[in-house]
Amino acid sequence: MISSRSLSTAFFLCLALLAPGVSAQSLPDFSRIVDTGSPAVVKIIVEHSAGRAASGQPDMEQIPEYLRRFFEYRGDVPPQRQRMSMGSGFIISEDGFIVTNNHVVDGAESVLVRMIDRREFEAEVVGTDPRSDLALLRVAAEGLPFLRLEAGDSLKVGEWVLAIGSPFGLDYSVTAGIVSAMGRSLPTEEGENYVPFIQTDVAINPGNSGGPLFNLKGEVVGVNSQIFTRSGGSIGLSFAIPSSVVRNVVAQLQEKGRVTRGWLGVTIQDVDKTLAESFGLDRPQGALVAQIAEDGPAAKSGLQPGDVILRFDGKDIPTSSDLPHVVGLVAPGEKVPVEVMRDRKRKTLRVTVGGLDADDSFALRSERSGDAGAGRLGLVVDDASPEALERLGLSGGVVVRQVAPDSVAADAGVIPGDVITMLGASPVKDVDSFQRAEKRLSAGDSVPLRLIRRGSPLFIGLKLRD
Repeated sequence: MISSRSLSTAFFLCLALLAPGVSAQSLPDFSRIVDTGSPAVVKIIVEHSAGRAASGQPDMEQIPEYLRRFFEYRGDVPPQRQRMSMGSGFIISEDGFIVTNNHVVDGAESVLVRMIDRREFEAEVVGTDPRSDLALLRVAAEGLPFLRLEAGDSLKVGEWVLAIGSPFGLDYSVTAGIVSAMGRSLPTEEGENYVPFIQTDVAINPGNSGGPLFNLKGEVVGVNSQIFTRSGGSIGLSFAIPSSVVRNVVAQLQEKGRVTRGWLGVTIQDVDKTLAESFGLDRPQGALVAQIAEDGPAAKSGLQPGDVILRFDGKDIPTSSDLPHVVGLVAPGEKVPVEVMRDRKRKTLRVTVGGLDADDSFALRSERSGDAGAGRLGLVVDDASPEALERLGLSGGVVVRQVAPDSVAADAGVIPGDVITMLGASPVKDVDSFQRAEKRLSAGDSVPLRLIRRGSPLFIGLKLRD
């Protein structure tokens, strides 16, 4: 007799087999990619010089007195041990150039490259680029198997991708999945954001770093670089450096041994719904220029605070995080078209891109001086002292002393200590100019407010009440 559970299981199995797109014949066979790609994938073994803490000697101050005698060394301190780490990489030319991650070889005293046929080579570090987390190595060999980087940027969300590497030292492990998202921004500890990462659900673990990510054509579309994890292992969120960035970095490292990037000298922020309305945009988009470096490329090319960059060098800028990805790929000194929204009108400028190493730092603080009563925005503001303005590098501004509860400014998120430099399209030099700009506002208006907060420039959208 057939149970109801058996009938239910059989029913759902039949549905699965009949469902379009899920038959076994429609799933990709990765074996060809593995057969042709694995010979050019390498395991990278790195030797570092360990310090005392890494050499196995504990910190004696952290050990109770009655236990220290068990840990104390007799006689001379033993020599420091060498510590090893491992990663992955892949050969990109028959004469021995190899791509891996910068963090795999950072601080290495020696680098050993091992191929799938067990051949081993000492590798030279040709150059590194910490900003993209890429490194270029070379071994003294000829006629090596190599992989080709994808020529275009045609990868799409939902495509199958494959990784080959040495997770946890398990050589030439293969994992597969799909592209989950494109253009992910993962700022570094320094706040830099020059890599539009490919996000996948491919199982990537420690040791996969620097290995190739393949498409179904067997082309390398990315270099596996990071994972998001709470356990130390894969949870299905992995990130790869796209081939467009790899090609650019490799070409510069081969030619000059270092990497330079395009730089504008601007501080940018996202555009929210209120700001979009205040700038005359039909939806939130673009990168809002909040600050411009004095004598920087942007200032020399005519960009202004309050411009919303919509396209750069022919590429759309949906959000502010997309702008560094595009600018970084432009060679310093190149002149490119930049479409901005200014005074509610679209305008195209020709901007000459500078080099990233230029000084783009700002020191912005605020001081109080003078007095003014609360206005229609709910703000009490003071003039900034001449000494403060000189130190801040500002030509004028007012400091917020108080924000009235349940006011327009409070709703927008203005806080005491903010330094206001522009209200709507009007520059704010002092309290008088702030009050004049405030009086020109009409009920129901959406206007941008430019300010300096904790050393960073910022635009906030104000929505006046009817």
